[in-house]
Amino acid sequence: MRYTAGMKPLSIYVHIPFCQHRCGYCDFNTYAGMNHFIPAYISGVKKEITLFQGYQPIQDSHYVHTIFFGGGTPSLIPPKDIGAVLGTIRQVFKVSEDCEITMEANPGTVTLDSLRGYQEQGVNRISLGVQSSNLGELKLLEREHDFSDVQQAVRDARKAGFNNISLDLIFGIPGQSTESWRTSLVDVTDLEPDHLSLYSLTIEEGTPFAKYVQEGKMTSPDGDVAADMYDFAREFLSKKGFQQYEISNWAKNDENGMLMVSRHNSQYWLNEPYIGIGAGAHGSILGERLENEKNIVRYLRALENESDIRLPSTPVTKDSTPIELEREMNETMMLGLRLLIEGVSEKRFQERFGTEMRTVFGEIIEKLEAKKLVEWGGADGKRLRLTEMGYLLGNQVFVEFI
Repeated sequence: MRYTAGMKPLSIYVHIPFCQHRCGYCDFNTYAGMNHFIPAYISGVKKEITLFQGYQPIQDSHYVHTIFFGGGTPSLIPPKDIGAVLGTIRQVFKVSEDCEITMEANPGTVTLDSLRGYQEQGVNRISLGVQSSNLGELKLLEREHDFSDVQQAVRDARKAGFNNISLDLIFGIPGQSTESWRTSLVDVTDLEPDHLSLYSLTIEEGTPFAKYVQEGKMTSPDGDVAADMYDFAREFLSKKGFQQYEISNWAKNDENGMLMVSRHNSQYWLNEPYIGIGAGAHGSILGERLENEKNIVRYLRALENESDIRLPSTPVTKDSTPIELEREMNETMMLGLRLLIEGVSEKRFQERFGTEMRTVFGEIIEKLEAKKLVEWGGADGKRLRLTEMGYLLGNQVFVEFI
């Protein structure tokens, strides 16, 4: 399907909730031991996508420029089924020729053949959950791979034709030393990835890790140590040729000199529209924030109900919340300020909301400028961005827009 000039970019997130093992720190909507539901689930996902067939408020004004398979462990899904989902998306939506199609994968769950299969089906970006190169830390995190699996997965991905590979790391792991963190950074950068995401471990309520901490079986992550690790990573990765473009994300330039940012995640940070497909997926489209039913069985049963469909809500929509203008502007500021290079563009803000940032947030901006947490930058001086101090004290900035 073709799209025309003037259409707005749209992203699609497809949630794959299956895992071989649910890690103790994970609070995502994932399930272990339910892989027998995969065929029915893929059919359900395709059915949910087709509900948007001919929906003019989207079809007439949006084209899809990024697709992201997240989880869970999407690499547990056979390539032909990933291809079938992509085929359904292309049948229903207008998809750009250069669409970024990302799939998360766990090292140890992919092979050269499977990676070739995903690449042949249209996946052009792989995101591997490495977390650490230290075996003890991986065991603490309950990961089922070791670093040799990561090395093999990256080699196979390159052989399969992937020229956009992202690796995830976790820091602030209980017992993790600065030297161990440095070793993980050295090990992953030696693999020459195109993109890195670094996340500080947080103990989420309701997870096994939260129970371990409460029972004294595990120490809470040390915030000061984690901050030191973050500072070290920023300096180290800069020397390795990575550019930090978002608080937790770094990228290298491609052969054309373009920074290989995650275009899909940038859609979230710019607070632009996206559709969530699958059990527990979230979406934000046409002034509504949507959340799907989390339970796999209830999700599949809900798809049997084809009556009273009021798009963008579908039979699997568990919750739909209107996004009021004030909230949309606040979230645009809070999310956009995570982008360290782009920041929040005055031009983009005016085009979207019909007013200047200073008109709405003048007092807040002046307050944050006085604290040297934000500044105006960019070639035209009209991008509000975090300062060097603001990188480290981001939460003090973001809370002003909540």
